[in-house]
Amino acid sequence: QVQLVESGGGLVQAGGSLRLSCVASGRLFSRNTMGWYRQAPGNQRELVASISAVLSANYADSVKGRFTISRDNAKNTVYLQMNSLKPEDTAVYFCSSTVPSLLQYWGQGTQVTVSS
Repeated sequence: QVQLVESGGGLVQAGGSLRLSCVASGRLFSRNTMGWYRQAPGNQRELVASISAVLSANYADSVKGRFTISRDNAKNTVYLQMNSLKPEDTAVYFCSSTVPSLLQYWGQGTQVTVSS
């Protein structure tokens, strides 16, 4: 069982920055693929970025060059640095952890609102 707690969401003006954090429980954090997803009202949940156990990162085309995912295995924490935010980035952002068995766990989500 993995528990995930996100923080760092909030209200920011377009062009601004936020950093999301997600702290995970468990001793095997370093083995898991960590991801950030988002869901806007009326939309499906979509992958924003992911980072594997070997630090390979992937990004949605819509955030490439603006968002950076990173992890600190000593702190069981994954981050999402979001720069040059746009109103279309407004959504609830969810942290996920996929263990080697491919079971996926989710956090409760944190709201990000970008005003124009």
